[in-house]
Amino acid sequence: MKRLALTYLSCGILLINCGETGSGDPVPKISLENISETQVVEFIDSIVITVHYEDGDGDLGFSDPDSNSLWVKDDRLEKADLYYIPQLAPEDASIAIEGDINIRLRNTFLIGSGGEEFTRYTIRLKDRAGNWSNEVVTPIITVRK
Repeated sequence: MKRLALTYLSCGILLINCGETGSGDPVPKISLENISETQVVEFIDSIVITVHYEDGDGDLGFSDPDSNSLWVKDDRLEKADLYYIPQLAPEDASIAIEGDINIRLRNTFLIGSGGEEFTRYTIRLKDRAGNWSNEVVTPIITVRK
């Protein structure tokens, strides 16, 4: 009887460990690493925002280029822009991944008729399971003519 109980306990431990192939939270987490410019000339300068990501089950990005998972919102506008991120780990893998994404914003422009505007960008990621990461917000960026 003790041998049978030990066998069940061993199988239970193996099943628990096999079910946890990813080593962290399946909800992606991001942090702002760097921003190249905080003052830009409209239509000339690009802004590069570097975001660090961590995902416990590796399901960031899509194989279908029509699936957008990067959300970037300019505070001056009502709607966010959505961007494609390629699949960062194999489809069937459940592995923890982390890295950096460089977001290049080209041709930032003034929305009003003045010579200078201030904005910030809010960024988040969505994984293939539909989980949204936390949001990160850039420092204030000055856009000039």
